[in-house]
Amino acid sequence: MHTWDVMRQDDNGNAYHMTTHDSRVSALAQVLVMESGVAHKQMYWVAGPPGPVVRTNRDLYLHFLHLGQQARSASWSLSAFLRALWKVSAPLSARDDLEPDEVAAMFAAAATVPPAEYDPGWSVRDLTLPGDEPVGHADWERVLLSQIADLEDFLYAPPGPRARFGVQAPRPPGGGPRATPPTWYNFDPATYLECAVAGSLGGWDAADGARVPLPGGPGEPPVRSYVREITTMSWADLARIAVCGQMYE
Repeated sequence: MHTWDVMRQDDNGNAYHMTTHDSRVSALAQVLVMESGVAHKQMYWVAGPPGPVVRTNRDLYLHFLHLGQQARSASWSLSAFLRALWKVSAPLSARDDLEPDEVAAMFAAAATVPPAEYDPGWSVRDLTLPGDEPVGHADWERVLLSQIADLEDFLYAPPGPRARFGVQAPRPPGGGPRATPPTWYNFDPATYLECAVAGSLGGWDAADGARVPLPGGPGEPPVRSYVREITTMSWADLARIAVCGQMYE
């Protein structure tokens, strides 16, 4: 059985062993938790067999499905989860592309840290994308903060019992423009996370119990989601994941 060690280097160059994990993703998640929670940066790294562990869209889908089940048990709000996700993304913000293991770790880390406090300035800030498509961490941040601001608005104008059929974010006068469409279907972390991967990457199976395949045409099998390899992911990919989490059914 493989194990992965989280290591730390202090200011004098001395290396210390901190914890051992039986999952590379959980080890990477602990590094993100520690790096996002301190002002003074020390060097952390994971020692052990190299990745990837998450190799396919199916692997990532199952990881998100499990995280959603954990979040449901912990009764987290979606706003709290997204604010924690924004917080733990900071150590990766200078990167152009991420390994799927790092993406999985970032979402896992978000389930374990206290969320960032809501900043009222997000509601009035111009969060629109500078270009036609998201590029880099700053644009992914605009997408995430747009969703967080919408969820804050929903506190004062609740979506009501028919929210799962689709509602428009209230976006009251005086709020800043946002990077995301106003339509919302998913308001809890479990549904958001499942739809995020199912809509952007696929990888689901009817046996998972979370999604029913659409019927095919006459004489055709039901539509299914095919498993495919994923190697690297960009912040634009993560922005699409976030939008699918909000809007995919």
